[in-house]
Amino acid sequence: MEKNIKEKLRILHIGADPEFPSPVIFENYVAEIETIDNPFSVSQWIMANGLPDAIVCERKLTGDNGSDFYDFWTNYFDQDRRIPFILLEESNNQETASMPPQNNPDDVLSKPLTAETLISRIVVLKQSKPAANKTDAPNIKAYIPYKLPILKRVFDVVVASLGLLVVSPILLIFIAAISIGSKGNVFYISKRVSSGFMVFDFYKLRSMYIKSDKRLKELAHVNQFVKEEQAANDVKSISGLNSAIDYRYGNTTNVGDPRITRIGHIIRKLKIDELPQLYNVIKGDMSMVGNRPLPLYEAELLTTSDWADRFHSTAGITGPWKAVTRRKLKSMSHEERNSLQNKYSDFVKNPYSFWKDIWIIIRTIF
Repeated sequence: MEKNIKEKLRILHIGADPEFPSPVIFENYVAEIETIDNPFSVSQWIMANGLPDAIVCERKLTGDNGSDFYDFWTNYFDQDRRIPFILLEESNNQETASMPPQNNPDDVLSKPLTAETLISRIVVLKQSKPAANKTDAPNIKAYIPYKLPILKRVFDVVVASLGLLVVSPILLIFIAAISIGSKGNVFYISKRVSSGFMVFDFYKLRSMYIKSDKRLKELAHVNQFVKEEQAANDVKSISGLNSAIDYRYGNTTNVGDPRITRIGHIIRKLKIDELPQLYNVIKGDMSMVGNRPLPLYEAELLTTSDWADRFHSTAGITGPWKAVTRRKLKSMSHEERNSLQNKYSDFVKNPYSFWKDIWIIIRTIF
């Protein structure tokens, strides 16, 4: 009696929560559906598993949307558009219907739908596309992480290790103060994006109360900072997100912000909250010198723009933007900052880039 051999399908679902069970058996296929909660984890997944058989993406993503991720996907991961891409949304959306045909995903499906319905549609799309050869290296422009030169890596480890050793007494004192002063973890850990769109855990000392946004609303009637925050939101709604980002860059200490603890004001003013980043350097997530490590919501704005070249170099504790702003004693615009970081990403390919890093460190300090 012949065995029924089933073909395997690897489906990558981009969304906050798993929508489908896995594995799913449908006709002659066994589908493994893996969920990733943010678009930037795609590069790590591909490096570990190779190209998927299909992409299924939610229209609504945290800080992004599925249409923008489709542009990101085809621009960096699947320029030949050989892999089926399906967009999921709650109902038929006029925005998708109005997209130019060449920019449309392969299909848009409304939820709820069963895994079997999804797989049957993927099978049809695969048959209509050129076969993707998984033995070939994917045609990707920028997802491969920048490899630090040996000299730069040795310098990072030595300086970060010595620095962490020197400041450890100060860190321990403030860790104890943070623990006593307010409830919660003493470290604030957020996701940041480094070279090749790699996502890593970014460490800082916690300077805000837990559930700080709720505290901001409770004190809205008595605190001037809330009015300034609302003004920034108004700028965001009128001028777009880039203007709001410029506002956030210019507001680093937030003296009147009720979300910040008493110890938080001190560690922010003295930059002590950034000392745990030395651990990121030792781990290899960052370098002493590099481009600014962007939060996911900011990085997603740059993936389909001319500023995406900044992801060709590693993230750093300091970088060209700090050296210039400290020297000129003024802030930089969004365009100026990203242009500078693009230029730095090009310069790191130069064999003398290490000495440029030393110059940036000196300019940052002095």
